[in-house]
Amino acid sequence: MAATLNLEQIVDQTLGEAEYKLFINGEWQAANNGKTFAVDNPATGDILRYVPDAGADETRAAIDAAAAALPIWAAMPAITRSDLMRKVAALMLERRERLATIMTLEQGKPISEARGEIAYAASFLTWFAGEAERVYGEMIPASVPNKRLWLLRQPVGVAVMITPWNFPTAMLTRKLGPALAAGCTCVCKPAEQTPLSALELGKLFIEAGFPPGVVNIVTTSNPIPFSDTVFADERVRKISFTGSTEVGQMLIAKSAATVKRMSMELGGNAPFIVFDDADLGAAVKGAVASKFRNAGQTCVCANRIFVQRGVYDQFAEAFTAEVGKMKVGNGLAPDVSVGPLIDQPARVKVERHISDATAHGAAVALGGQAIAQMGNFWQPTVLTGASALMLVAREETFGPVAPLIPFDSEDEVIATANDTQYGLAAYYYTRDFSRVIRVAERLEYGIIGANDGLPSTAQAPFGGFKHSGLGREGGSVGIHEYLEVKYVSLGI
Repeated sequence: MAATLNLEQIVDQTLGEAEYKLFINGEWQAANNGKTFAVDNPATGDILRYVPDAGADETRAAIDAAAAALPIWAAMPAITRSDLMRKVAALMLERRERLATIMTLEQGKPISEARGEIAYAASFLTWFAGEAERVYGEMIPASVPNKRLWLLRQPVGVAVMITPWNFPTAMLTRKLGPALAAGCTCVCKPAEQTPLSALELGKLFIEAGFPPGVVNIVTTSNPIPFSDTVFADERVRKISFTGSTEVGQMLIAKSAATVKRMSMELGGNAPFIVFDDADLGAAVKGAVASKFRNAGQTCVCANRIFVQRGVYDQFAEAFTAEVGKMKVGNGLAPDVSVGPLIDQPARVKVERHISDATAHGAAVALGGQAIAQMGNFWQPTVLTGASALMLVAREETFGPVAPLIPFDSEDEVIATANDTQYGLAAYYYTRDFSRVIRVAERLEYGIIGANDGLPSTAQAPFGGFKHSGLGREGGSVGIHEYLEVKYVSLGI
């Protein structure tokens, strides 16, 4: 495979002689102790580069830089901040091929998906550049003639972004966009599996002319010293985290001592419901797109596919045929639609879920195995005769496994879909307009795709109910997560 792709040549041409360092106060620097850690290519296991392995000292330096830059950035006219953000977005689109290639190298997703993510990531900077110019105050009618009352909206302060490996650029700009638009300064910690995408983004902030200290990027293989430092520091007033519910719960508990504002985008267990009156062709297409994007490693991907019994066999046949067309391989190869799982633990979880499902009566209609001699690659898998009691339906699989679960009635499937601690995304397909409204209102999820398998967009809010998180990212409400409301009462 490497020979066919000339992978070594692609790595050399893309990364060149680049040496990756921490981005603090507008400068590149090594970890104080000189330690580094390796960034691997999940498709090959090869080491791409080494990056600094920062600790508490470097984290504190990044907070110092953000705190020092805050008064200048917060006082900067909104239109000036907007112009700088738009410059970064334009540079991202201009360099899209290189940024996408780096993303595929370190994360594994197909290059076509990586290109799409760069455009999606740039859209958050563009959207919130516009929102920066619309942070309005309010006048409040007073109760007496000798008072004037008004509200001011001001940046919350230094904000920390902790981002995951599955969307290494988009998850960062989805947080940076509203924070920078609001006037906050930022400290970013990318996932240890995918730090190169974040550091490449740092280069564009320099090129666009951002003042030093406004954006800082700290890489580390051990998140504990980083999180201990940011949660203990009173200057950090906002934390935005995307990751597992279990880690999110620990961070929420940590935030109590210094009463930090928290945004949490946590785990999911998305139902995908196909009613018997659905356009089955559209439903199959939507289910494949939702389930197998990024090899099923997304928090909003379809995790449980419920199909009404009257169309179950027809849907299962068409869906399995469509999944069977998917090409698995290195994301840089032509026509690949499913890349590798991120690491060995991800592969173990996928295998455990399939074994549990087959032990409890599900049948493997397609796939079901790792791909021999290809490391973290797994065959796209379809399970028929699945049930809501199996692990594959109770836990977030985060892999290319689609369990098809039959159901009989609308009331039954809504009750089953809601029977989870999660509430991030849900999807359903129907041609009954009344049902569209009923189901949207009854599903306990923050994001609903009605006849739409890919609803995410910068101008709409993103976030979940229950254990799937706190707050919203994106949309007109996204910037409010980074603003304080100040009430002023003036006697005249």
